[in-house]
Amino acid sequence: MKYCVGIDLGSTTTKAVVVDEAARVLGRGITNSRSSYDAACQVAVTEALHDARFAQIAGELAHMGVEADRRAAWVRDIERGFREQQYRTQLLTLREELRGAVALREHDAALEQALATIQERMGAESKALFAADANRKSDFFRDLAGSRYLEHAEKLARKKGSGLSFDTLVGLFDKAILEVEARSTEAGAFAEHALHAARELPERSRELERAIEAAAAIPMEEASSVGTGYGRARLPFPKERIRSEILCHGLGAHLMFPRTRTVLDIGGQDTKAIQVDESGIVTSFQMNDRCAAGCGRYLGYIADEMNLGLHELGPMACNSKRAVRINSTCTVFAGAELRERLSLGEQREDILAGLHRAIILRAMSLLSRSGGVKDEFTFTGGVARNPAAVGALKDLVRENYGELTINISSESIYTGALGAALFAWREWNRKEVAA
Repeated sequence: MKYCVGIDLGSTTTKAVVVDEAARVLGRGITNSRSSYDAACQVAVTEALHDARFAQIAGELAHMGVEADRRAAWVRDIERGFREQQYRTQLLTLREELRGAVALREHDAALEQALATIQERMGAESKALFAADANRKSDFFRDLAGSRYLEHAEKLARKKGSGLSFDTLVGLFDKAILEVEARSTEAGAFAEHALHAARELPERSRELERAIEAAAAIPMEEASSVGTGYGRARLPFPKERIRSEILCHGLGAHLMFPRTRTVLDIGGQDTKAIQVDESGIVTSFQMNDRCAAGCGRYLGYIADEMNLGLHELGPMACNSKRAVRINSTCTVFAGAELRERLSLGEQREDILAGLHRAIILRAMSLLSRSGGVKDEFTFTGGVARNPAAVGALKDLVRENYGELTINISSESIYTGALGAALFAWREWNRKEVAA
């Protein structure tokens, strides 16, 4: 099977979407953006292809006549088990890199023992991390393994008489994780991990194992690729296979919601207000590419200031009874104003509600300059997953433009990669027709 891939290299995450010969979405993948753009792109594409494999497993099971509920449960359990095996494999790589880093230092028995203890504990808790009822703050290996490593390292360093330096332990991890992320995923890992997961299920099924084997055997050949995103200039692609974020988000939104005429994308580093025609062609746009105010990076800064996870901001803001008026969305001054508001006795949820409204007000200004908000309106980007931002947007659109259809997809973060994938498909299809 041939596929085309679109890659969106954002400031915080890298996304990939693969489509088949008929331009249908096969799979989606996401990972951290990092200093090695080659590695980020490779991991995102690998994850998208894994996603496609899970869909193929479901298709094989359907072909065998397995009923829908059972099929869905099996695939869900297999994917969770697969992620656990993937995590365990990466832990082994991390162990190798940590050993290598320690070997370059003078012999330190206490340090070697501490690292062995940390790794043993991380391995022992792997199954619980991927249990059906687990509440992981992140599925990215760097984040998940990093949080567990740091927690165990801190406990060991605080132990009386340990003689361990927490900073030293952290430094070793920071160096090792770069090498772990740079290693590519082995081609045969999917079938190996998925079959291992299937054989650990309480209800072991030969049907399921056959479906995994059949899906893994389907050849996947890349036909074309296009890259976009904030870091597109650093993508390991030739210039002719790079497209602007504006074009890709406009086309991606059109593919998801064909009646779209206005698109707002709030990503990690910038905000884009885009107008498109009935074919998804961009007719005008505005973009704040000089300041991170009002973007995901700004929300990340606020989360750090309040010692919260980024994913906690929106739900907390939704509990507000009275949104506090925020005077500035400048990242430079945000911390000072936040601390001032807290010192005045304002509730955190009310401050956060005010911050989200201020962010959306800034976006509304961009929308106005791009041509206003037309029906249908599509909200994309990582911030579209934030319930407080969505709520503020709906309120402000209603106040300024009346009742309009507002589209928000659970896959909104992949919009740019989807548009890039279709550009890749069009180019490949054009060459196929010409040949």
